[in-house]
Amino acid sequence: MRSAGSRKRPSNGRGPAVMLKIGLVASAIIVVLDQVTKWLIRETVLETIRRIEVTGFFNIVEVWNRGVSFGLLASDSAWTPHLLSALALAIATVLLFWLRKADNQLLALALGIVIGGAVGNVIDRLIWGHVFDFLDFHIAGYHWPAFNFADSAISVGVVLILVDGFIAKRREQR
Repeated sequence: MRSAGSRKRPSNGRGPAVMLKIGLVASAIIVVLDQVTKWLIRETVLETIRRIEVTGFFNIVEVWNRGVSFGLLASDSAWTPHLLSALALAIATVLLFWLRKADNQLLALALGIVIGGAVGNVIDRLIWGHVFDFLDFHIAGYHWPAFNFADSAISVGVVLILVDGFIAKRREQR
């Protein structure tokens, strides 16, 4: 009989190596898609103009984010990209250790997606000194801060981590 403190989820027949592979493949796919979309938008779509109105609520724009999400911690200091990159890599490293212990495909995929998004934005900071954002949604004069594929991946990954947590909690209650 397990002690009350042990919280092992039912095994799905896949070992830690498979979960690690799922997460790392997801991460690599996100990094590639992020960098390719940024390059395509920067070098082809926005080559001569800096804003394209796609619909009444969506534009493709050129925004260079010197901070993290929504421009938080933005600074013109030469150290900012390095500090933010170090922070993102530290978080990605913690998530990588968590990924090594993942016991289901959803959690492995979610962690890999978040790691890939973080690494995609770190690449921008190290190359450009800031992150290239280009997706601009707005309604009734209110704009959501511009974002990119990596930001989207991080958001989706976090939601999937929460979903996995709720699923695990329901399994434990049964």
